[in-house]
Amino acid sequence: MTPFEAAQKDIESPYAWMRLGVSLLLMTIGGSGMYSVTVVLPAIQSEFGVARADASLPYSLTMIGFGLGGVMMGRLADRFGVLVPVLTGGMGLGAGFIAAGLAPNLWLFCAAQGLFVGLLGTSATFAPLVADTSQWFDRRRGIALAICMSGNYTAGAVWPPVMQHFIDSVGWRQTYIGMGVFCMVAMLPLALVLRRRPPMHAPEPTAVTAAVRPAAWESSARPMGMSPGTVQALLCVAGVSCCVAMSMPQVHIVAYCGDLGYGAARGAEMLSLMLGLGVISRLLSGWVSDHIGGLRTLLLGSILQGIALLAFLPFTGLVSLYVVAGLFGLFQGGIVPAYALIVREHFSPREAGARVGTVLMATLFGMALGGWMSGEVFDLTGSYQAAFMNGIAWNLLNASIVAFLLYRYTAVLAARAFVPRRVN
Repeated sequence: MTPFEAAQKDIESPYAWMRLGVSLLLMTIGGSGMYSVTVVLPAIQSEFGVARADASLPYSLTMIGFGLGGVMMGRLADRFGVLVPVLTGGMGLGAGFIAAGLAPNLWLFCAAQGLFVGLLGTSATFAPLVADTSQWFDRRRGIALAICMSGNYTAGAVWPPVMQHFIDSVGWRQTYIGMGVFCMVAMLPLALVLRRRPPMHAPEPTAVTAAVRPAAWESSARPMGMSPGTVQALLCVAGVSCCVAMSMPQVHIVAYCGDLGYGAARGAEMLSLMLGLGVISRLLSGWVSDHIGGLRTLLLGSILQGIALLAFLPFTGLVSLYVVAGLFGLFQGGIVPAYALIVREHFSPREAGARVGTVLMATLFGMALGGWMSGEVFDLTGSYQAAFMNGIAWNLLNASIVAFLLYRYTAVLAARAFVPRRVN
């Protein structure tokens, strides 16, 4: 048996599934850095005496650091394997939580969130793990990526109510310090399971196999009939747009419920419900994407997310908000995994870490921009209604870009189907 054949046996093996489970757990723990600042937003605004937009700034800086760190950590994973960035992430998260919990003012809190929690911490448990997972699966890559990235939403379902409980009991500073200690103790041993490097990949399809696998043949040349740089740029703009829209409920639902008089605890429960159902959405979308592809799955998710955002406008009652928050989670959970699948469907696996990291960075920039922008719109208008409308507009931009990419892709495949075959 050649080394290539031996490596191929590892793909979708029991070890690959076990590795996926560890990645899911690591992403769940690492995702705490993304959602913790959302839960603590009202306490930060109160303690430091700042406006809503200023209190939203730590979240935005965390997401910017998260995005930039994803590219950096993706390149580290391409070169040294996923173990190095995950070990770095465990230390970064621990140091960041502790430093933020001890911060005497908003600006040092922002620095701890952006540099340690975002750039060096949570980023290491997102793009590198997604890229690594994509290289251990072939036929079931869509569902594997969905399971892996469900850790991001599992974190959103688990950590808000847990942290809100401890914030109410012992205060936000003690809660942050405790989270820092937990992340270091839990993540560092788990990272050692990921020491093995991904298996080697099969060669890119040739013209001989193009008739059988037109999508793969298309990806080895000019994806969607355009240059790789153009396609990636469009995916990045789409990622920013969809996540500006997505961030409105995710970042501000706790504050929104407080403004409506329902209390922060009800908002934390809605966020948990939203992201818990997002896990189900991601799993269903992963199964769907294995059958219809990443682009169609992304377009479907974008349309459904827009419908859910529209539903927030007329419904402000407590029960109806629970229902709409749940629908939002069910509708938008499969969007971000679809970007990672699209990259793997249309680009070389040798660039998986860097390209997945770049596109996911754009989605995180969208979350950062949307989190701050929604707070700014609220400060200007005194209401979240305009902020929801802003999110809907960005969602329309996302759907338009994805529809264009899908049109280009289907047009290229249709044109190649009519290319005359050479007769010998």
